[in-house]
Amino acid sequence: MSWLRALKDTARSGVKIERTRLEPLVAVRAAAGLALVIGFGLAFLGPGAAASSAFGAFTAATASFQQSWRPRPLLALASGLTLAVSTFIGYLVGSSDTGLFLLLLAVWSFAAGLLWAAGPVAGILASGNVAIMLVTVTLPTSLPQAAGHAAVIAAGGVVQALLIVLFPVRRWGAQRDALADALAAEADYARRLRHDPVAPFDPAPLMRARDAAAVTVRQARRRPSELHGARGLAERIRPVLASLADPAVGAPAEGPARDRVRELLAAAATVLDAAARAIRRGDPLDLPAPALAVLQAPDLPEVLRGAPLRAARRLAALLADVLETADPRSGRTADPAESMLRPSLAGLVPLVLRDVRAELRPGSPILRHAVRVTTVACAGYLIGQELPFGHGYWAPMTSVMVMRPDFTQTWSRAVARFAGTLVGVGVATAIVQLAQPGMYLSGLLAVVSAALMYVLMRTGYAVGQLFLSAYVVFLLGMGGVRWDQTVPDRIALTLVGGVLAMVAYAVYPAWETPRLRDRLADWLAAVGRYAAAVLEQYADPAGARRANVRETLLAARDARIAWQEALARAAGEPVRHRGLSRAAADGAGEALAAAGRHAMLLEAHLPDRAHEPVPGAAELAAALRRATEEGAKAVRERRVPEWDGVRELLPEGDAPGSAVLRGAAEQLLDALDELSEALRS
Repeated sequence: MSWLRALKDTARSGVKIERTRLEPLVAVRAAAGLALVIGFGLAFLGPGAAASSAFGAFTAATASFQQSWRPRPLLALASGLTLAVSTFIGYLVGSSDTGLFLLLLAVWSFAAGLLWAAGPVAGILASGNVAIMLVTVTLPTSLPQAAGHAAVIAAGGVVQALLIVLFPVRRWGAQRDALADALAAEADYARRLRHDPVAPFDPAPLMRARDAAAVTVRQARRRPSELHGARGLAERIRPVLASLADPAVGAPAEGPARDRVRELLAAAATVLDAAARAIRRGDPLDLPAPALAVLQAPDLPEVLRGAPLRAARRLAALLADVLETADPRSGRTADPAESMLRPSLAGLVPLVLRDVRAELRPGSPILRHAVRVTTVACAGYLIGQELPFGHGYWAPMTSVMVMRPDFTQTWSRAVARFAGTLVGVGVATAIVQLAQPGMYLSGLLAVVSAALMYVLMRTGYAVGQLFLSAYVVFLLGMGGVRWDQTVPDRIALTLVGGVLAMVAYAVYPAWETPRLRDRLADWLAAVGRYAAAVLEQYADPAGARRANVRETLLAARDARIAWQEALARAAGEPVRHRGLSRAAADGAGEALAAAGRHAMLLEAHLPDRAHEPVPGAAELAAALRRATEEGAKAVRERRVPEWDGVRELLPEGDAPGSAVLRGAAEQLLDALDELSEALRS
């Protein structure tokens, strides 16, 4: 893609407005906390302290809107307290020596850039705190005032956390939605399998539900019973649905058995949809009688035999467990010892440090991002001080807020921030000119702007920036700052900060396109380990560890998501494909997705521990593991992997399990051949 087209596409995506589900009650609660803080500050502490506390309450509320599974009060507290500490230290350093403050800004920016290694939530919160710190350090004028401002900033975070605790809105709503989405995705998959027996399935909803199911010890004791267990059942249902529909290991493509399979799939979709609705709303289950009748007797009429019959009975048993788990009236209790426990904030520190240390290596995209952020923040601060404007901190603040580790988000957010700032400042300026608001009315307008931002922030970054810009104009006007002293400066310095962020990525990029082959190789190796782990279960049913299958499956899913995200980022980069064209990447991705699906079909028919070993399975597992590792190396070296040695080891004979094993293994190897063809073309 050319630079011109890349810039055009990213600019268009930056100002795009999405239709999404809004959360007005949550926004009203956040705005109420902001109003309490501003009102108290204006009445008892003065406009300067009120502005500081408003920034603390604002950032704490914004942090609670991040897509994290941690308790919202903790996010609000962490954001408010870290901003308070940053503000106090920043004033101590900046009030005595500009050089020392520049050094502190460099350290803070570098740390914020590295925290993206711990995930987007940590990176966004850290970047936001650095950006707001640049504003808040200018408000106090003495050391006692700096301590007071830090205290009211922390108090703003405490107020927001208390409101979340005292006035909860839809408890466990995010976790309910994640689990319901996973079950609804399974229902859609079952319907598609009725018409396409080899329909693809995107495991992203299951992975999101798994993330949501990890809880702290305290959350485990309070979690509703319907959120405990259904996700694991959904994971086990998916391979059963696939094996029931696939002609290679399930019912024939046509005939009475296929008709019965379609009935079972339709009934399964109905049950899964009903369970999803009940979990999402916390309501009792409402199931149609015809679907229950089909599932209560899956082998009637007697047209299914062998592997399809076993899959049908297994599906009926799993769906019965889903119904029991998803019904709030079931009275089940969740055992905290059986939960996937999420580390506490204190326990998270060594994990974050480990992730950060792993990125301190040449070529790391996170390290490059940290270097870019540090350089741009310091350069923006110096440029802002030298330009004939006031409020020079707006340039580095803009840069820190828009910069992301990848090209597309950085450039699109820079465009969106400038567009939102231009419109927001224009609207706020017109209101100030017409209404001439005083201190309290300016505070009210700031609260209204923040409330609108909270409501609409997920519709697009430009929309959020529009109301954020208006919020800052009204908040500064609350302290008596005239609009003509801030508006032109803010627009000009926002443009400077955005341009600096864009130039930094162009000069010191971290392109995803050259790493696509590595991502594809990682996915190939992960799929090979998963398929080999499944085959080892056939080779030694009594002694094999079932946990190996689960671990390798999760690793394969992680590798698939990493590939998909990398491919999406590379699509918007102005970089040549360098040995992996878009068509080849799409074909290779489809082939590996199919290979993972065929390995899952083998998993759906794993023999029990009393079963005899399937002849040839051990040799096939070892050969497949070795071939995929060598194939991954070949992909990285721009060679085409070969699979002839594996195909020669397909099991023969009529031993129990050999037919299912051979059918799915042949499909698996066909998918790997398609991968080679895609890379060869």
